[in-house]
Amino acid sequence: MSSAEQHVHDLVGIGFGPSNLALAIALQERQERTGDLLDAVFLEKQPAFGWHRGMLLEGTTMQVSFLKDLVTMRNPTSPFSFLCYLQDKGRLLDFINHKTMFPSRMEFHDYLEWAAARLSERVEYGSEVVAVTPAEAGGAGGDGGAIEALDVVVRQADGTLVTRRTRNLVLATGLEPVLPEGVVSDERVWHSEELLDKLPSLSDPRRIVVVGAGQSAAEVTEHLHGAFPQAEVCAVFSKYGYTPADDSSFANRIFDAVAVDHFYAAPDEVKARLRAYHASTNYSVVDLDLIDELYRRHYQEKVQGKERLRILNASRLIGVERDGDGVRVTVEFLPTGERTLLEADVIVYATGYRPADPLNLLGEAGRLCERLPGGGVRLDRDYRVVTAPELRCGIYVQGASEHTHGLTSTLLSNTAIRVGEIVESVADRLRSGSLDSYALSR
Repeated sequence: MSSAEQHVHDLVGIGFGPSNLALAIALQERQERTGDLLDAVFLEKQPAFGWHRGMLLEGTTMQVSFLKDLVTMRNPTSPFSFLCYLQDKGRLLDFINHKTMFPSRMEFHDYLEWAAARLSERVEYGSEVVAVTPAEAGGAGGDGGAIEALDVVVRQADGTLVTRRTRNLVLATGLEPVLPEGVVSDERVWHSEELLDKLPSLSDPRRIVVVGAGQSAAEVTEHLHGAFPQAEVCAVFSKYGYTPADDSSFANRIFDAVAVDHFYAAPDEVKARLRAYHASTNYSVVDLDLIDELYRRHYQEKVQGKERLRILNASRLIGVERDGDGVRVTVEFLPTGERTLLEADVIVYATGYRPADPLNLLGEAGRLCERLPGGGVRLDRDYRVVTAPELRCGIYVQGASEHTHGLTSTLLSNTAIRVGEIVESVADRLRSGSLDSYALSR
């Protein structure tokens, strides 16, 4: 197909996790409400929908209310709500009788799969984006070197490369697991995101070391302690104890939609203070009920005289060596410098995630996107990347905006509102003629 004949989408979304799934829903609901069709396609490298499958541990619950699902905060009457999912599954009354605002993580993942299945015509699974380049001038309708569209190069499951051309791009590539510098994941060293995938390979372990002090670390510790009743589980973290998550009513207002407006408009020093003040709502913190359960187990084992759950607090790993079928771990107690050598079968690093750099895929187009002095991408209030004047197509970001939009950047709390703002921004730009010079080829 020649450049002039290349089909042009109004929007291409990279990634199809909860953020772009919610965006696809917002696009469909706008079409049903206004009759205005935006031509959109979503590209997902996984063969099917999946969201942190490696941590769908039995008994774990969501840390956000079911009302902060993919749609309710924007459209309480949406047929894509968690309540509509429950009704469709025949469990609405049972859930009400359960008397909780926080569904299990397994159930919420099933809700996401249910919603994704209803939008299967909008997403291409097994499609890995390998490059994004400015569209050729001959097919982009630009003038004077203006870039009015982007070509998204996709490797399909069979290895074939295809190109999707778009006026607007929405990047929602998710979070990257973080390991300490120099640590590489293998059959004996795991990141917590791999837990359920790799557990079947672990047979009758003697000792497992879990590194980290956040919610995932505590969940992994609890799960392993229950799953392997003969094994010793050593939780290693630098704090003196797990820190409770602040989910109190006033603190939760940092996740309100209006808080995004406040944060975006605030001076940089105020942004930094707000992020520091409220880090305990999200980072390196644990639900109090889980802390209490781990302490109960730890204490009960002391009473019984057999301590399988060892809490190595105020400590850090300073050495890891392969040793036959296991690993040798050196743990340093920070107050005294005392060192303990542990022989373990596996180390699980529950050391968190970071947003992927949204511009990594953009190549030449990425060089036309502005960055802030700290290195973060400069974003408008509507989550559109600020670009050089010659880059006229829209590039939107979901998930890498905490530095500009606040703590809801990577969380579900504001997703329904955010995607509505992005959809309206794209529609307004198309309607206002921002891209009227584009040679439509539909």
